[in-house]
Amino acid sequence: MSQIVHTQDRIIQVILAPQITEKATFVADKHNQVAFKVRTDATKSEIKAAVELMFKVEVKAVTLLNLGGKVKRAGRSFGKRNDWKKAYVSLKPGQEINFASGE
Repeated sequence: MSQIVHTQDRIIQVILAPQITEKATFVADKHNQVAFKVRTDATKSEIKAAVELMFKVEVKAVTLLNLGGKVKRAGRSFGKRNDWKKAYVSLKPGQEINFASGE
């Protein structure tokens, strides 16, 4: 494998948004994980570096899901939403990311 260079700008752009849903809240409480919407070309190492840089926490592991966009219909025509990628980031014990507080 070739050496991958992570630039500061690339790492900051990897995470698009946190996923704050009922399922994500349940997973966060039970397994100490946080869900993020990330770029479709993001890798596990880039996501780990981005979370550690942005939130000042230690990451244990990263799990990725590729989600296909839904097919939607408007009258006679069909359209498709964009595919996207979700990352579940496992934090080390004692680490926490709180989106409710105004940081």
